[in-house]
Amino acid sequence: MITSRRWLVRTTTALAAVSAALAPAISPASAAALTVQTQPTLRRALPEPPPAEIARTELNDLNVEAPHSMTGYSRSKFPHWAKQYGQCDTREVVLQRDGQNVVQDDKCRAVQGTWHSEYDGKALTAASQVDVDHMVPLAAGWRAGADRWDNARRKQFANDLGHSQLIAVSAASNRSKGDQTPDLWKPPLRSYWCTYSRAWIDVKYVYQLNATEAEKAALGEMLDTCTER
Repeated sequence: MITSRRWLVRTTTALAAVSAALAPAISPASAAALTVQTQPTLRRALPEPPPAEIARTELNDLNVEAPHSMTGYSRSKFPHWAKQYGQCDTREVVLQRDGQNVVQDDKCRAVQGTWHSEYDGKALTAASQVDVDHMVPLAAGWRAGADRWDNARRKQFANDLGHSQLIAVSAASNRSKGDQTPDLWKPPLRSYWCTYSRAWIDVKYVYQLNATEAEKAALGEMLDTCTER
């Protein structure tokens, strides 16, 4: 756990430095005055999850528990696409972060750009082709313990830009995934299994969510692909 905590501190420090560097470009005043223009050339990406050896330790520490009931579940209990700055909500921030040559209008909507879907390798040329996926789906989080959280905690989970929870991917791959855990769905591109498993594990570890035995076994197999790189 000491190694994991040190990694998280280093990552948090790095993210803070990037945020500080970008602050002038994304301040509320700047966002309010924004017309159609290309965003800064500095391209942010999915926050890097811990390396495989730390992810494996985190995986071993996940509590094993049967899925909770879906009774009472609603996506509205995870207030998502919250405003991040100006008129920019979480979805638009991720579209800008994960895309290339992204142009946003005065309401912060992506009107131009290209995206590469890590799940299936598709090249996307319009924001309408892109979904912002919750790495650990909201319903999967509910079954893993988020049913016991308050709405503030669920909002944090649904809009988390600091951990590997949000990624822009093809709408087709996101809808194929649905709310399934890795024992039931894996990215079609095996080359992404290493990153996917590390990210999934770390999100569950950070939020202290449960996992099933089948889920942990599938994640362990996906982590094994990290040695193939």
